[in-house]
Amino acid sequence: MYPRTIKLFLRLAISTAFLSAVADRLGMWGKDVSFWGNWGSFLQHTQLINPWFPNAMIPAIANLVTVAEVIFGICLIIGLKTELFAKLSGLLLLLFALSMTFSTGIKGALDFSVFTASAGAFALSLMKEKYCELDLLIFKSQD
Repeated sequence: MYPRTIKLFLRLAISTAFLSAVADRLGMWGKDVSFWGNWGSFLQHTQLINPWFPNAMIPAIANLVTVAEVIFGICLIIGLKTELFAKLSGLLLLLFALSMTFSTGIKGALDFSVFTASAGAFALSLMKEKYCELDLLIFKSQD
């Protein structure tokens, strides 16, 4: 495979995973394929993997994470500031993985490949050549 193809694959894999997870918690996936299925279940799961935060903070954390996943997902799909959003995605995914590990054990983080996704996002952040990215149009228009 060519580096450009790998970069595009990483962008699409990470971004669609974020957007699919958001769709799940908003009830947009069918019940037979959902993990959360609705916002209430997502809030319960957020509390489960973040037991060190007071219950009153869980809705704010859930909203913040959801907004971040939407923004990161869209920016990675269109190729806007790819290196930046890939690093931020790697950090967010690493936080998810560590929260899962310290709250419920490492098996969930391994089974859901959260460490792998985090590593993929960090690897994506190191790929400097632009390919099928909005940044190509933005930087060309500034030249």
